[in-house]
Amino acid sequence: MGGLGPGIGGFEILVIGIVALLVVGPKDLPMLMRRVGQFVAKARGMANEFRASFDEMARQSELEDLRKEVEALRSSTGAYALGAEADAAFKDIRTQLEAPLDTPASAVSTPVEPAATGVDEWPDVAADPAPQSDASAPLDAVTGEDKKAQP
Repeated sequence: MGGLGPGIGGFEILVIGIVALLVVGPKDLPMLMRRVGQFVAKARGMANEFRASFDEMARQSELEDLRKEVEALRSSTGAYALGAEADAAFKDIRTQLEAPLDTPASAVSTPVEPAATGVDEWPDVAADPAPQSDASAPLDAVTGEDKKAQP
């Protein structure tokens, strides 16, 4: 499909040109073509302006939605309260950040005690590692087992 638009090919344009030449005449044809060109340019300009205003309205709508989401996040207090331990940790961090640089950090911070729930702070590390049968026996690098015990 060549030509000006969908469904109009080179042959159709040639027929329209010949009919326009016969109807208008060779004397007024350049002026008619100029006016047709100006009309097409105005129509394209109006279409581009409409498209730009439509895109601007879509952007404004998206911005308004984002503003509403930001306001909702600012006004919300969160899904749940963090608790006294978290507040204490945040206050400790704030005092460390606001402390002068010449003051050592250990003088400002207070030691954080592990929770009194009886749960070890590092649950994946055993308190007493399993005793090994022979400390001088070489260990396999992959499994960590005694190489002498293997058949």
